[in-house]
Amino acid sequence: MFSFSTFLISAISIANLARGVSAAGAPAIVRRSRHVARQDGGKTWKQVEKYEGEKFLDGSWDFFNSDDPTHGLVNYQNAEAAKAKGLAVVKDGQLILSVDDHTELPPGAKRDSVRISSKNKYNGGLFIADFAAMPVGCSVWPAWWSVGPDWPAGGEIDILEGVHGTSTTNQYTLHTGAGCSADPGAKTTGSALGATCESSGNNNAGCAYRDSDARSYGQAFNDANGGVYAYLWDKDGIKIWFFSNADIPEDIKSGNPNPSSWSTPAANFPTASCDTSQHFHDHALTIDTTLCGDWAGAVYKDSGCPGTCQDAVADPKNFARTTTIKPPNLETDAAIPSIPPNSSTHEAYLNARDQKPARLKQACKRNTTTKAYALKDMYKGADFMK
Repeated sequence: MFSFSTFLISAISIANLARGVSAAGAPAIVRRSRHVARQDGGKTWKQVEKYEGEKFLDGSWDFFNSDDPTHGLVNYQNAEAAKAKGLAVVKDGQLILSVDDHTELPPGAKRDSVRISSKNKYNGGLFIADFAAMPVGCSVWPAWWSVGPDWPAGGEIDILEGVHGTSTTNQYTLHTGAGCSADPGAKTTGSALGATCESSGNNNAGCAYRDSDARSYGQAFNDANGGVYAYLWDKDGIKIWFFSNADIPEDIKSGNPNPSSWSTPAANFPTASCDTSQHFHDHALTIDTTLCGDWAGAVYKDSGCPGTCQDAVADPKNFARTTTIKPPNLETDAAIPSIPPNSSTHEAYLNARDQKPARLKQACKRNTTTKAYALKDMYKGADFMK
């Protein structure tokens, strides 16, 4: 089965209504590196903060290093250890968060991983997150989410979540205390999975939607060169969109997001059935990769993966990193095999064949997933992706 154990994060910017929405620290949006100011039905969105590159590692985000609350087989690393082990690094302006990919473990042992959360807390806003790649493979459970204090009383919003790589599309979920439910009549492009948002340690399914776009999660997401997840959290409720890389609206690309012009959201939780002012507050933005645990472990037997989830975690080959790209040594690497013309990687192949590594390197940097994987296949026996 395909394996890829790394988050590649272009940036997280943060914006809010210029006329003010309460925030404990700052409010929020996420995309590469843009300025934000846009009219949205009379509302002006203004960037108040941006995270990219080293900003993630300068102390603005905390590295969680306690036991995984979802009972995953991971040792979450503190900032110093994560950087020293190469599990949290910045390359070409992008943050790379990885799972340990070289340690042989006995079945049932925990593997080193990373979970980071923003120091700033948020009480609403427009959040737009741009990911170039995500982890996928047996035992893997990646997530991009926000969470308040005293779970579930402060609420949890899961924007990106799936398991193993066998999840066909992304799942969007809310977890709350009592008194919150999804509206079955809300207009969405996603499929409803459950209406009860109330969660507890014994019942944490929450209310959820599954995206209809296969590119919203896993290998298909990576093959499409990533994409953008956007969610709007205000007095009217919570709406979540996914835009694959080829479909990102121009207003997001220009740094002037206008949600009123976007298509129907994949998930929509109106405040009429779940009052956001009562169920969501003081949220930390969070990115993590856990292994097995309450969800991935429970469904492993139906995932199509071999052996047990514990066996998968023990084998480092399941966590090979392929996000840090360097050009091959064209003088010493194996000969380049032929590639059919009109391929999506034909131009990059021609650059390599003509021994123009500088152009090849730039092509790889612009396309860190589909092109890079294909290029790796062309250089059989020469793993220049490490």
